[in-house]
Amino acid sequence: MAFSCRFCGHQLRDTFADLRLSPPANSYVPMDRAGEPETFYPLHAYVCSECFLVQLPRVVDPEDIFSDYAYFSSYSDSWLRHAEAYVEQMVERFGFDASSQVVEIASNDGYLLQYFKSRGVPVLGIEPAANVAAAAEEAGIPTRVEFFGTETARQMVEEGIRADLLLGNNVLAHVPELNDFVEGMRLILAPDGVLTMEFPHLVRLMEENQFDTIYHEHYSYFSFGTVQRVFAHHQLTLFDVEELPTHGGSLRIYARHADQTEPAVGPRVEALLDRERDFGLDRLETYRGFEARIRGTKRDLLAFLIGQCKEGRTVVGYGAPAKGNTLLNYCGIGTDFIEYTVDRSPHKQNAFLPGSRIPIYAPEKIFETRPDVILILPWNLRDEIVAQMEGAREWGARFAVAIPEVRILP
Repeated sequence: MAFSCRFCGHQLRDTFADLRLSPPANSYVPMDRAGEPETFYPLHAYVCSECFLVQLPRVVDPEDIFSDYAYFSSYSDSWLRHAEAYVEQMVERFGFDASSQVVEIASNDGYLLQYFKSRGVPVLGIEPAANVAAAAEEAGIPTRVEFFGTETARQMVEEGIRADLLLGNNVLAHVPELNDFVEGMRLILAPDGVLTMEFPHLVRLMEENQFDTIYHEHYSYFSFGTVQRVFAHHQLTLFDVEELPTHGGSLRIYARHADQTEPAVGPRVEALLDRERDFGLDRLETYRGFEARIRGTKRDLLAFLIGQCKEGRTVVGYGAPAKGNTLLNYCGIGTDFIEYTVDRSPHKQNAFLPGSRIPIYAPEKIFETRPDVILILPWNLRDEIVAQMEGAREWGARFAVAIPEVRILP
């Protein structure tokens, strides 16, 4: 089957990473439905030879992924601190106040907008998952339950809603209709408004071997150069960019309407474009070489787990993130290697991981069973998790990660 680039329409022929077959990464299986079958889909990422957008063909509809969602942002303490710091920075830099309108796309459970609200700044969330939006409403964050695009944007403009600050954290990758989404942002952004987006940086994905961040709800994987090209196509100018440590290395881009002259384009824009060119993101061979490293990680992780089992050690997981499901399904790992995993979110507990069917419990389970090795699946939160579970060291438990390489943590 032939696939076309979701931005430029060019036919996709070049493989970036073929991770075989996997169920949707957030399709957790309730324990009372353990006997029901799951649907597996190809998880094959391509790179467009025209615009260099790395992407998955749309094989799973977003309605099947996001209408009832298992991820609640407020269960990560470090992510809450990140959100609060962002709000402080935006207020200080741009002066948003009670006369401003802040709109967040994919606002989740109100984890970020709550900090604007506490400062008296009017907020509005747009969130497609009704179950998550309900949590935001309960917290006093007004939220529209919709998928965002040009249709939603036009309706909101007709209602008199324009965003002085339009933001979206970790949503750009989740959009199958990329041009419709970015055009919608242009429509709803106030004439002198500011737009910020955060998303994992493709360079860091490749440098740090973060192939487990490839899953069906992440339709696209962005370099700064490709994002600049997409936004320019919709008359939006990127005037600044920050590199962030979140999610293994992310970018925060700042945009305005192209017909505005302020804020001026800052030096970090060209500096990052130069670095991406030096990395080789304008050459297809750079992308084609990534898959060999993925295969090496699979072999190393299996060898590690086999070795632990042969030595009589018990291995459990910590976390039930989407990235962990990509890793486990690609490597063919189930309860024969990892007895169970735990997660702080009650929305994931007492269910099975998709595909691998590893059971998920509350973190207290670790202290009941006292395993020898705890494999941290959300490796981007490893410091937070080790601090939370420090008591496990009392019986000699060790913490391990598989990305960027398999290793025991000190």
